[in-house]
Amino acid sequence: MIQPDTRRQMTRADVQLAIRVMARGAGGTTGDAREDERELEARLADEGLDAVLDDPRLPMALMREPLGALASLRLLTYVMVRSALVRMGEGDRVISDYAAAVVLAFGARRRAERCDETDDALYDTLADLLRDAEGGDPRRAFLVRTHLGNYALWLSGLFPDHIEHRRWRRGGPHLDYYEEMGRRGFAMAAEHPAARRQGMAELYSAMAERFATLRLALTVFSDGLMFPGVQTPERLMRQVRDETRWRWRS
Repeated sequence: MIQPDTRRQMTRADVQLAIRVMARGAGGTTGDAREDERELEARLADEGLDAVLDDPRLPMALMREPLGALASLRLLTYVMVRSALVRMGEGDRVISDYAAAVVLAFGARRRAERCDETDDALYDTLADLLRDAEGGDPRRAFLVRTHLGNYALWLSGLFPDHIEHRRWRRGGPHLDYYEEMGRRGFAMAAEHPAARRQGMAELYSAMAERFATLRLALTVFSDGLMFPGVQTPERLMRQVRDETRWRWRS
């Protein structure tokens, strides 16, 4: 089961690289960069890891500085997902952590189609997941419900252009359908006794409530990092809708 543990998995090397790219990105002389590094190290010691990861200079520094190419996928994903969510007014670090964990976990081969790494069943539609969400096995029903939320978020957040292409060319479901299914999945998971036992009920409830914001943030991440420079009528129309929706919500 996916946990909000991306920050906990950060290594000393991740943090040191983050500090170095910010210090170099500040410009100035070599001495200035070293002074910036010392200041960031002091903040890390006094305020903890989030003082570095939440620094507003970090996302741009990772993209612009040559040293940023050495960033781990874990560091890059968390920082950029977190940055997108903060820009949309979502400051909850646990939600950022969980969203980044979904992106990282589902990047593994066929993991997005499985409710759990050890589960043999493969799902390629949200409707099949919803059908099994009320299954007789309580443990598996819980996994299916969480996967319904995770899978809907992953698909609609990272691959909205694919969804729009299918909608326009083949009559597939709208992005609103994915959002509704994702909300249902997380809401159903939050109500399951296993969520309370594992301390996940509050997080799943928040994911359900804020699903639209999460989806938009992952789309910003995807447009900028995974599929930059794409110009299609479907993307343009989708971006206009997303921008209008975000402004309305804010």
